Amino acid sequence: MKRQRRQKSSWFSRMLANFLVSGAVLVALSLGIASCARKDVSTLAGYQPRLVLEEFFAGRSVAYGIFEDRFGNLRRQFRVNLSGTLDGNRLVLDEEFLYDDGERASRRWKIDRLESVSGGTVKYTGRAADANAAAQGMQIGNALNWQYDITLELSGMSLDVHFDDWIYKQDEDIAINRAFVTKFGVEIGSVTIVFIRGKTASSLWPLSLDKWPS
Repeated sequence: MKRQRRQKSSWFSRMLANFLVSGAVLVALSLGIASCARKDVSTLAGYQPRLVLEEFFAGRSVAYGIFEDRFGNLRRQFRVNLSGTLDGNRLVLDEEFLYDDGERASRRWKIDRLESVSGGTVKYTGRAADANAAAQGMQIGNALNWQYDITLELSGMSLDVHFDDWIYKQDEDIAINRAFVTKFGVEIGSVTIVFIRGKTASSLWPLSLDKWPS
């Protein structure tokens, strides 16, 4: 009887181990497929209207955004006033945030256009005070993809996360931003932002950042 119990226990342990290994492989494969599906910006070469990052964000613009967790639950909403100035190939972009819980924040990006490479792709690099290293970006067609590690302040805690950030120009004054946020390679949420610039934004800028609209 004891031997039979040990055999059953051993069989159950092997089955559980195989299940966990299989599950881990499936998760890894799904994460790998999702990651690969978002990495080749060159597939967007034919999309219009063409995005020139420093030209789009020069001057005044506004943005509305949301943060969703990995399950699609809305966690935060925010609005942003942006002001961009050009100095040669460098864009200095000042951002002022208001979150729906009343928190205020600011960020200054210094973004440099580097060079064009084969196929019409343009390289960018950017730095901000809360970015742990320079952001690296590639632009082609109507899109820019850049990636960076940043420190977020959440509920009094500092959290280091990775952003896989995509901006898609929709027309002369509108762009949509999708950013996928990961920690240790696991997606923890995503950010969606609508940027509005130029004449379309002239009646909105500056957005009120005193308190969240009721």
